[in-house]
Amino acid sequence: MARFGREFSVDGAVVRGPGTTAVAVREHPGADGSAGHVDLGFVLRLGSADAPVVWDCTAGLGTTEEEKLDSAVRMWAATTAAAVVELIDQRGTFGDHVRTDRLPGWHAVQGPATVFGFGSAELSRWLGGIELLPTLAEALAPELTDPALNGVKLFFGGRAGDQVAEVRVNGTVARPASELLGTLDWPRGERFCWARLFVLLAADQGGLAAARAAEAAPAAAPAAVLTAPEPVRGGLLGRWRQARRAGLWRPGR
Repeated sequence: MARFGREFSVDGAVVRGPGTTAVAVREHPGADGSAGHVDLGFVLRLGSADAPVVWDCTAGLGTTEEEKLDSAVRMWAATTAAAVVELIDQRGTFGDHVRTDRLPGWHAVQGPATVFGFGSAELSRWLGGIELLPTLAEALAPELTDPALNGVKLFFGGRAGDQVAEVRVNGTVARPASELLGTLDWPRGERFCWARLFVLLAADQGGLAAARAAEAAPAAAPAAVLTAPEPVRGGLLGRWRQARRAGLWRPGR
């Protein structure tokens, strides 16, 4: 989080930031039990049971567990964390602010898109020439179930004949939006290439003000408990500490 000018520190099963902000870590093995997947929840009001948590599952590449997790966290930071920090700052530094008449009552913050694989320049150009949120708005509207804040992740790409298009709202697959994304004319080449981006939709009334106040609020008590959809496990952070002590974890990698 230092890239955003924030100081965070490990405290049990969460990583605490300024005010009541924090990042919760939850292990998420792949379908085959492999490492490299992790759930990260950006908390705006740690200790408040009714406060929204922006959960996101991310995966990374590498030859060791540390490399895969490092890649996964960097992917999350570049897209999801950037959007949340921009929602707090509201300065246009780490993301774009988007409004569309097709989603009345919602203020959108879109983090940077990450494009990786072969032929990434072509997919990047396509992304720069389309407004995805207005395009998907009609399909997204029924999925915005949280009255204050909703997180939307878009992941799509692949290659001709072997492609994926997935939209998740608050961690749940939004099938109509995913199907619509799959029908768009993004480039399908002969080699694999994917794009990932994250959009936050905050309620115009109250949502933006609550986010801005998160870092200014007094820090939550040490005993504060984060309410998560599933139990937060401490094993991943424990292994991260062991890797740091052993000199295996190199953040600059």
